[in-house]
Amino acid sequence: MIEVQIVGVRIELPSNQPLVLLREKSGERHIPIWIGAAEATAIALAEQGVVPPRPLTHDLLCGIVQALGHSIRHVALTKVEDGVFFAELHFENGITIGARASDAIAIAQRAPCPILAAEALIEEAGVVIGGEEAHESTDVLADDDEAKEREVRQFREFLNDVEPEDFDK
Repeated sequence: MIEVQIVGVRIELPSNQPLVLLREKSGERHIPIWIGAAEATAIALAEQGVVPPRPLTHDLLCGIVQALGHSIRHVALTKVEDGVFFAELHFENGITIGARASDAIAIAQRAPCPILAAEALIEEAGVVIGGEEAHESTDVLADDDEAKEREVRQFREFLNDVEPEDFDK
């Protein structure tokens, strides 16, 4: 398993389909996952640090887990079949529960816990955006926000020419 991090959420045009972009924490491959609007909203709100006045479903689930005296150790993106991503929630007591990838990502943000991805999943669905030069910074002292914005911009350029069918093997 390889640890990944969230790069961002965006709406892909012209389909208006939301997607979340993950990136290897210690690598260059990205994983684009097309997701539902509710999950995109939940992930984006958590990324921005917005706390809703009432708990969203993922907040509720994390609250229940905590109230029952448990914790989520990590979430794992396990496989992709026909463009559908599968995930698991791994609890501290060894219990594992299957989940949609989008829900697992939203839960990981709130737990908080690491997001791991199977090497085979990254091999199948991972893409390198913009080649090696895309990750080289001309400003060695660029802060994380600038680097993240640059990466999102490069991803948007990549998405201009990609279709979901491009990831079918």
